[in-house]
Amino acid sequence: MADLPEFRVTEAKAFVHTGVDYAGPIRITLTRRRGHHSQKAYICLFVCLVVKAVHIELVSDLTSDSFLAAFKRFISRRGPVSYLYSDNGTNFIGARAQLDELYKFLLDGRFQSVITNELSSRRIEWKMIPPRAPHFGSMWESNIKSLKTHLYRVIGNQLLTYEELQTVLIQIECILNSRPLNLVASDPYPEVITPAHFLIITPLQYLPAPP
Repeated sequence: MADLPEFRVTEAKAFVHTGVDYAGPIRITLTRRRGHHSQKAYICLFVCLVVKAVHIELVSDLTSDSFLAAFKRFISRRGPVSYLYSDNGTNFIGARAQLDELYKFLLDGRFQSVITNELSSRRIEWKMIPPRAPHFGSMWESNIKSLKTHLYRVIGNQLLTYEELQTVLIQIECILNSRPLNLVASDPYPEVITPAHFLIITPLQYLPAPP
């Protein structure tokens, strides 16, 4: 087995090394008025490749402007990023039909040129994982899987509004950032280190919701 990448074992501030991936589409509605049609939305997930903290943004469509808006919200709340990692385009070959729209967007030359210009202006280096090597992106792929597990377990086939889905996603972010990073001891009150400790020093809490 090969060694872990250097940035995975080097001390660094949260989100200095960040992986990004998309999930979706998912149907939402802007309001609950009668006759109002649903529309597609996508989930943009940022994951720290050092401390495994995640940041989730809901984007309303697949455009460069929507992604850049989500990215600006991310760095405004989580701080500066030095390296941004993502899948290589050749990993998307053979994608299922319902994901074609997403993969075409990610491979579009206009999107790649816009994001490259934006990152270079902020002195952020964009790195793609090697072609046909999706295991290099296991960090964000596993978090996408966990996100979907929690999401569909909670909402099932419900059609949520933009605000409702945003609330659910942020609560899922809270859960993912509360996962232990160290082994849980037999002590009934163990000191468990979670990604949240690297973000706000203390564990996260969320308000309980009725069934």
